[in-house]
Amino acid sequence: MNRFFKGAACGLALMVHQSLPASAADVTLNAIFMKQAAYSEDDTKAMAKAFEDANPGTKVNLEFVPYEALHDKIVAAQGAGASGYDVVLFDVIWPAEFATKGFLMDVTSRVQAADKDKIFDGAWTTVNYDGKTWGMPWILDTKYLFYNEDMLKQAGIAAPPKTFEELAEQAKIIKDKGIAKYPVVWSWSQAEALICDYTSMVGGAKGSFIKDGKLNFDTGGSVEAVSYMKKTLDDGITNPNSREYLEEDVRKVFSAGEAAFALNWTYMYNMANDPKESKVAGKVGIVPAPGFKGKAAASAVNGSMGLGISAGSKHADEAWKFITFMTSQATQNKYAKLSLPIWKSSYEDAAVTKGQEKLIDAAKVSLDVMFARPTTPSYPELSSILQKNIQQVLLGQAPTDDALKAATKAAGRLR
Repeated sequence: MNRFFKGAACGLALMVHQSLPASAADVTLNAIFMKQAAYSEDDTKAMAKAFEDANPGTKVNLEFVPYEALHDKIVAAQGAGASGYDVVLFDVIWPAEFATKGFLMDVTSRVQAADKDKIFDGAWTTVNYDGKTWGMPWILDTKYLFYNEDMLKQAGIAAPPKTFEELAEQAKIIKDKGIAKYPVVWSWSQAEALICDYTSMVGGAKGSFIKDGKLNFDTGGSVEAVSYMKKTLDDGITNPNSREYLEEDVRKVFSAGEAAFALNWTYMYNMANDPKESKVAGKVGIVPAPGFKGKAAASAVNGSMGLGISAGSKHADEAWKFITFMTSQATQNKYAKLSLPIWKSSYEDAAVTKGQEKLIDAAKVSLDVMFARPTTPSYPELSSILQKNIQQVLLGQAPTDDALKAATKAAGRLR
């Protein structure tokens, strides 16, 4: 008798289980993030673990790839169905393409109206396109000018440069005094990193990427920016290896005490001040990237990124719950040492500002002047055109005017 009831109970439980719809208790979210810059892999894993703990039974499968591979991995995953991604990290330059091609879900109706005014406008531009919202901003970032305080003191320089012209002048003093062979290091490899530095300078020259309603790169601020880049190489103040460097290379060179100045993202500040990672810990200064004399007081590129739901996700509700957790003020405030929060009031929170007051001071200026790279559904192709032509100038293979005219002509053929 007992065996009968025991067997019947097991059978009933099995039937009930088989008849129940899938729930959050048996959902696995596949999410793709990048390896370098902003939040570290360990921080991202800790955030995901905290989400899983708060949502029992929901698992988050994280994949980390280099930034340079992120775009193509997301594109390749489209149409992969159950084996694709639910949550994707996307750059500010991709929503036009991803929205146009149907890669992301429109989440306009999911965004809490109360949050809109609490988050920086520059952060929202990361996820907005064509009047709709395609995700939540997660990384609010721009490039700052880092400097070695000891090197400036040795050179008799009282304060860091306020213009790009002053940067070149101070770098020459440091070079002439034998303090650093190549005082300035940049990420000018033929990659998106190059376009970020270039864009910051174009903004610092009050330039524009549009002329007569069309993409244009051979006038005004664009010419001034590339001419400046080439001149710093010709004058021997820029490390020539910058033409092969990405952001992590810049961090390592600066942290090794081999450069007086570097342009890089937020994450470098705390890493360069970490004795385990850096020989210049405690000697790292940071200010907004400068502008060109008489043009702008500061410059900044919008390097922000957002989290969105892949159009092919079968778990949109769970994916959005994960995204809102990752972008929440509580989560961002807890992990504010490598990436600053998107929330305005966080900058008045002692837990966020303590130990990085100089960074916060710089951020309050830079986040208000972030200049955007060109907005176009053909951005990857456009970026490749710019990378190639600017690199030709930096390598001495083409004059600035010729290369930028070629870039403008090629851009005109894009869809």
